[in-house]
Amino acid sequence: MRFTVPQFIEYETKLIGPLSFKQFLFIGAAGVVCIVIFFTIGKTNFFLFLVLLIITLGVGVSLAFLKIGGRGLPTVLANFIRFSFGSKFYIWQRKGALVTFSKEMEIKKEPKNGKPFLKTTKASRLKKMRTKLETKTK
Repeated sequence: MRFTVPQFIEYETKLIGPLSFKQFLFIGAAGVVCIVIFFTIGKTNFFLFLVLLIITLGVGVSLAFLKIGGRGLPTVLANFIRFSFGSKFYIWQRKGALVTFSKEMEIKKEPKNGKPFLKTTKASRLKKMRTKLETKTK
């Protein structure tokens, strides 16, 4: 491979103009709800219609575009509901087979001059490891 490409890229495909499909669905659903509200309430009570219109469009636009902590509002709301109604008490249970470790002693030979043998490297491997993690290469 000639070039290393970072793997941590977050991108959604734009299908309908500048909107992704999910954003289009949220805004479209809010628009349909506003049309239904107009034909049911809008002709009799226009002020109530405007209040409901602002609330409905605000919810639709915030569901489509608002991000909290790098996550979309639908994901944040789903996590909140799952946490609120889910179990808060977790008892750890081991899953899978037990892993056993056996200790093997390796005898290192000292050099003949009596000094202990030390491994030294010319440069730190931290930069190389960081590049490997970012590009997920071996």
